[in-house]
Amino acid sequence: MNIYVGNLSWNLKDQDLQNLFAPYGEVTSAKIVSDKFTNRSKGFGFVEMASDDEAKAAIEALNGTEVDGRNIVVNESRPKEGGSGGGGGYKKRSFGQSGGGYNKGGGGYRDRY
Repeated sequence: MNIYVGNLSWNLKDQDLQNLFAPYGEVTSAKIVSDKFTNRSKGFGFVEMASDDEAKAAIEALNGTEVDGRNIVVNESRPKEGGSGGGGGYKKRSFGQSGGGYNKGGGGYRDRY
């Protein structure tokens, strides 16, 4: 099961996240999401556990607890709404239509004068 962990302190590292969940079962991965430009933590991460039962026990035990001065949010990770293709596809179509319309309109403008 994939678990979302939010409201994390910026001081925490991947290993700290893994250590936090290890008492509840086998942690297959633990990753704190960081900004790709500054490499600074975004304050949330994901933990993957081998057993759904162990993951549920960890969620129950850790949600709302204080870690490094912050009350963390722990729940089952859900897929992004609309998927990655929905937002990207919409933007691309929108850009293409407005760009195409502008170029055509500009050509017409030049032709008239």
